[in-house]
Amino acid sequence: MTAAAHLGGRWATELLDVTNDPAALDSEGWWAVVVGFEGEVTCARFGTVSARQTAPHGPWAGPARSAWTTSMSEAMYIGAVDSVRERIALGDVYQANLCRLMQARLPDRGQIDVAGLAALLAAGNPAPYAGFIRLPEAAHEALPPGGVHIATASPEQFVRRDGLLLESSPIKGTGRTEGDLLPKDEAENVMIVDLVRNDLSPVCEVGSVEVPSLLRVEAHPGLVHLVSTITGRLLPGLGWPDILASTFPPGSVTGAPKSSALRLIRELEPVNRGPYTGAIGWVDADGGRGELAVGIRTFWLAGAVGRGDEHTTIRFGTGAGITWDSDPQREWDETELKAARLLAVAGESIGRAE
Repeated sequence: MTAAAHLGGRWATELLDVTNDPAALDSEGWWAVVVGFEGEVTCARFGTVSARQTAPHGPWAGPARSAWTTSMSEAMYIGAVDSVRERIALGDVYQANLCRLMQARLPDRGQIDVAGLAALLAAGNPAPYAGFIRLPEAAHEALPPGGVHIATASPEQFVRRDGLLLESSPIKGTGRTEGDLLPKDEAENVMIVDLVRNDLSPVCEVGSVEVPSLLRVEAHPGLVHLVSTITGRLLPGLGWPDILASTFPPGSVTGAPKSSALRLIRELEPVNRGPYTGAIGWVDADGGRGELAVGIRTFWLAGAVGRGDEHTTIRFGTGAGITWDSDPQREWDETELKAARLLAVAGESIGRAE
């Protein structure tokens, strides 16, 4: 199993370097990027990059739906939603994104390759920011134990950069159909638009931050989202470390005010999120361009992948934005809706590419 990435219609091989310093993204070369929700950064530079809409896939044999466990049961999650609403009533926070992680054991008998899972996701749950990053532990000394193995079907743009132009398109508001969207969803989206405007403003020219699109409805497999777009012009002399320091973690998966929401998330969520709700994407340092997606609809592996380990773990996150108007049972149902299709796809099998 060799290092590779497929992101943004680019197929990348020949791993050259791995670093935890986001300043490298302003140096040279093409980088695959993962930033965990808790702030861990992995930047991998590849030497061979070509335009390719579909990537070669590997084998995959996924877990049964019954194999998945959750960090919060239905009762625990509903209780946590009530806790968020209590904090809103006290004025501590206006909105908070409440998430739970799911995981299942995978027997690693040569049938685990995130390239195979990514191929299944591309067929069963196509998404605008789909792709995978495969960095086996042995590929570089700077990689964490087990390496980095991520397959994503993210529908959400975190931040896109083209020279000095920045763009973010947060998702807030989810339903099975457009008719399911409530005034609560619109209010939630507008709150996050204001938050993202505030996040971009410190690194953008005064007066350049705008909202060209507000509350548009986007259809995705099995559900619809409310999406808005915020743009700005980066101040000359600033780069990726400044952008990330000002905007991360993404506003749509934290809450408002962000600092208060983050404290509440740490208090209520029993486990760290890892890559889930972080940032996943690519940066072309030579061209001054890049695109990071929010790490939702995303799977990642933990364990000695590729060594025949009997206890490799696959993980997945799902969550919902909580406001005062939230119905706790409806919020749990939203997390189930977001997970159902993805877990079904991940449970399928695919053979090695020819």
